Amino acid sequence: MTPRLLVLDTATETMHLGLCRGEQTWVRALPGGALASASLLPALMALLADAGLGLRELDAIGCGRGPGAFTGVRAACAVTQGLAFGADRPVLMLDTLMAVAEDAHHQGAADDLWVAVDARMGETYAARYRRSATGWTVLEAPALHAPAALAARIAGETPQVQVAGSSLVAHAEAWSGLRGACWPDSAPRAAALLVLARVAWARGEQVDADGALPLYVRDRVAQTTAERMAQRDVQAAGSGVPS
Repeated sequence: MTPRLLVLDTATETMHLGLCRGEQTWVRALPGGALASASLLPALMALLADAGLGLRELDAIGCGRGPGAFTGVRAACAVTQGLAFGADRPVLMLDTLMAVAEDAHHQGAADDLWVAVDARMGETYAARYRRSATGWTVLEAPALHAPAALAARIAGETPQVQVAGSSLVAHAEAWSGLRGACWPDSAPRAAALLVLARVAWARGEQVDADGALPLYVRDRVAQTTAERMAQRDVQAAGSGVPS
């Protein structure tokens, strides 16, 4: 039986929502960021209404667990957990960067690629994946990187490797020496999330609602005043501008 799945990801500046019932799918891409916590639940309810389904008619709820924006990832997991508890449904925790890889695959990317997504603060979330007939395999788990160092490492190891994700635009100078194909428009879109959710369901990877936990790869999301001032001084020294 084809599962009825609701999926969501708010790890980026766009909320990606999707629902499948048999071969039918409904997808939405809506403004996220600071708006996500207030608009996510109404948007999900509207999507269910469009499909004529109630929460208890779902087989599972798939949630993009990150990595990504701290507030967005936390909102997605909290809403997923609340809906799953209320409807007594299991959850499928989905790798946001893997969804970006799947989206790039839809656009024609190879089956072996890096995903690099802007993490703000001059950093990038990145991971490497390989796709087969049974789904994606994680070759290198999501982690936080300095874009220039990661780009140099990738170019040195595999010069023709393909890279997908928003870091290619946000840190364009760092990636300027990359010789492989690039997929900068790739994102954790609903169609990609639904592919991952179907695979996870088929593998029996559903967990109870209390397992809807975010994936954080950055230990800290803020700097102290002293750290900000020190960073400003370093940047000023490098640019020759007095602080």
